[in-house]
Amino acid sequence: MRAFLTLVLRDLRQHATDKSVVLFAVVIPMALSFVFMMAFSGVGDLELEPETVALSAPEGDRAGQAVGDVLEGMAQGGDVPITVRRVPAEEVAGLVDSGEVGVGVVVPEGFEDALAAGEGAQVEVSQGADAGITGHVVVGIVGSTLARLDTDAATIAGGADAGLGEQELGALVERVRSAPTDVPTQVSGVSGEQLSLGAGIVAGQAGMFLFFTVGFAVLTLLTEREWGTLPRLRTMPLPRWMVPLSKGVVGIVLGVISTTVLLVSGQLLFEGVDFGNWAVVLVLVVATVTAATSVMALILRVARTSEQASLAMSVIAISLGVGGGTFFRVPTEGWVGQLLSVNPVAALGRGLGITSGGGGLVDLAPVLLVLAGFTVVVLLLARILPGRKDAL
Repeated sequence: MRAFLTLVLRDLRQHATDKSVVLFAVVIPMALSFVFMMAFSGVGDLELEPETVALSAPEGDRAGQAVGDVLEGMAQGGDVPITVRRVPAEEVAGLVDSGEVGVGVVVPEGFEDALAAGEGAQVEVSQGADAGITGHVVVGIVGSTLARLDTDAATIAGGADAGLGEQELGALVERVRSAPTDVPTQVSGVSGEQLSLGAGIVAGQAGMFLFFTVGFAVLTLLTEREWGTLPRLRTMPLPRWMVPLSKGVVGIVLGVISTTVLLVSGQLLFEGVDFGNWAVVLVLVVATVTAATSVMALILRVARTSEQASLAMSVIAISLGVGGGTFFRVPTEGWVGQLLSVNPVAALGRGLGITSGGGGLVDLAPVLLVLAGFTVVVLLLARILPGRKDAL
């Protein structure tokens, strides 16, 4: 144990005085965070411009009136700055084309009957060239409302097809009608596992440059082998596994320190960045750093020289950084989202999204399991893949 600590402390002293390590671990990612913050300043605080919506819905058509009720309720609630202007159907297109209104919505005659019959009822929505983000929000809310109406109609039709009696069917219709029709209209900020723009920039830079930090520590095995230091260490009465294990521990220590410094600095220096409970964040950071360190074991397995290892490390770090959302948002749903979710950089961002939302260790468990699985799989690959054995 004493020999192991000696190896670890020796490497830590060397890396603490290495300017390259300090640059890649703290200075460059922090500088890039400043640059991205300046470049995207204001993007996360979008302000919606007032807009007018021209609406035409036939009298007595309850489904059509529901569309108008949602838009007027949204205008009265003040969530989205719109004014709803009810006009005849034939005037809507002209108002949109002239730019007098930003969005036009035309509910056709017989919309309710077509919806109930499942005959592909359609609503005509037109958006002016200058409608802006408010127009996109209105179009999205109209689409959500129509989807809700279609679901309600399908529910009632399903009840009729199932042979419900007149009384039971009437009760079902009343329940559907009385269900809340509010459509979420919050358009700023993020929730769930998504970080704010500023926090995402800090987390992305910390996650990507983490690979460089642990790489400096672990890949020195190849440098020491080329310089002849490694063979001399192995002439000492030490277990063969002790030297690579000490490099891994040094990588984890450096990675945890650099990542924690970057996250703490980001929270202190940038407005709107808050990662939540730091005890929980530290657990996430340790798991992420361990996963990143396992990648270095794989590189050690296949690289023949320190130059090859450095190149592989750079390619992997940038690839995982891009795939993990360091420079732009990446999909979180579908098979692409599932595939990207095993990326340690993406997992770090997702985990920080949970902690920033007030989540604890229990909420973080799925992310920690992903990182643990990634680490085990990569270490197994490093074990079974053919390659150089003298570095490990």
